[in-house]
Amino acid sequence: MRPKTIGLIAHTGKEGVAELTRTLASELERADLTVLLEAATAKLADLPDGRDVAALGRDAELLVVLGGDGTILHTVGQLGENIKPVFGINMGALGFLTCANSNAYAEAVECIAAGKMVFSERTLLDVAVKIPHGNDSRMIALNDVVLSRGEVSRLVRLKTSVNGETLTEFNADGLIVATPTGSTAYSLSAGGPILAPESGAFVITPICPHVLTNRSIIVDENAVIEIEVTEREYPVFLTVDGREPLRIEGGAGVQIRKSNRVLPLASLPGVSFFGVVRQKLKWSGSNI
Repeated sequence: MRPKTIGLIAHTGKEGVAELTRTLASELERADLTVLLEAATAKLADLPDGRDVAALGRDAELLVVLGGDGTILHTVGQLGENIKPVFGINMGALGFLTCANSNAYAEAVECIAAGKMVFSERTLLDVAVKIPHGNDSRMIALNDVVLSRGEVSRLVRLKTSVNGETLTEFNADGLIVATPTGSTAYSLSAGGPILAPESGAFVITPICPHVLTNRSIIVDENAVIEIEVTEREYPVFLTVDGREPLRIEGGAGVQIRKSNRVLPLASLPGVSFFGVVRQKLKWSGSNI
């Protein structure tokens, strides 16, 4: 795939991002590619014609995101129906979604201009919040869905079922439902397994469960996961891909299922998921 129109989005709080944005825009245009900039990115770099992320998703063929995993997650959450391929350039520390470091921008431009990118089709989650006698709300997730206790220092109760069959009622600090992409994020920190992107599964991971036999469970990606907030006295907070938390009262439920859309996530030729895992988690093997 050789895109003709590039949408450029940057984390405006990163050091050196304005200069890198200007350099990338110039190099991409030198490669005969049309560059469209997100509004805050354009303002920071003192470049014209900025637009919102949803418009970039509509008008660009490839989105180049400067930042880290959080910047990519934030971008995907704003795209709505216009999910487009994403090429991430890392300007942070630990990143599983970005495919090039900021000092390798020339290689990134060459790869994009030559159409040599390799794409991994990343599963997305459709998340529906069902409120009794209220309006349902819907969101999309690339990484994970987290229900947690918020700032209250007590456990919450979350009755969880898979395909209509009760799994258990978790009594815990919270619960994470993660895609393979999100299995290297919060779920991993909470003791969950790492899933390869093409594994065709989701993982449900309790956060600090009261019952020590409650552990992560892997379910088929076509499963429908339903979580009911049975805690009546205190609210539970729903966070999707680290975005602003949504307060969920007792009796409300969350339904999570595989989306019919996917995110094509770019990587440089020769870069593999397991190679990234080895590098990011500093796995070096045995010396024996």
